[in-house]
This record gives sequence, C-alpha cells and structure tokens, in this order.
Amino acid sequence: MEWIVAIIVGGVAGWLASLVMRRDASMGIFMNVVVGIVGALLGNAFIAPLLGFGGSIQSFNAAGFVIAILGAIVLLAIANLIQRGRVR
Repeated sequence: MEWIVAIIVGGVAGWLASLVMRRDASMGIFMNVVVGIVGALLGNAFIAPLLGFGGSIQSFNAAGFVIAILGAIVLLAIANLIQRGRVR
C-alpha cells in the first residue's frame, strides 16, 4: 500500500513541479511520476536537513509533499541547465 501512495504523491508532485518549471507540455504522466519520486528522494536527502524537517511520500503528510515538490523543481532546474544551458 505504501508504494501506491508513493506513486500517486510522486505523480502529483512531479506534475506540479513541471507546471512551475513550464515543462508540462514536454512531459507525460510517466515522467511526472518518475520526476516526483526521484525529486522526493533527493529532497529528503538534501533539502530536508537544510530546512530542519523531513517527511516521506510513502505516508502522506504535508512536509513530505512540500519536500517532494521542492526536490522535483530542483531536479527539473538541473535538467534545464543540462539541456539548454540555462534555467527558465
């Protein structure tokens, strides 16, 4: 059951991050889920210790969701730098 929650929360976080970074048209639902889950993992590893709180996308809570979105945004910004040489 935890993996189903992780996929759903990761998909929503990836979709919101792609809207913020204006990459929604170039990404499909599968890439939204992947970016959201990887962003959540990176966010919990690097951003959560800086902010002083953490969470998990396997059990839905607001802190974990915000960290997942922030991690996905950072991941998309890095992808923009690699692809285009700049951040949008």
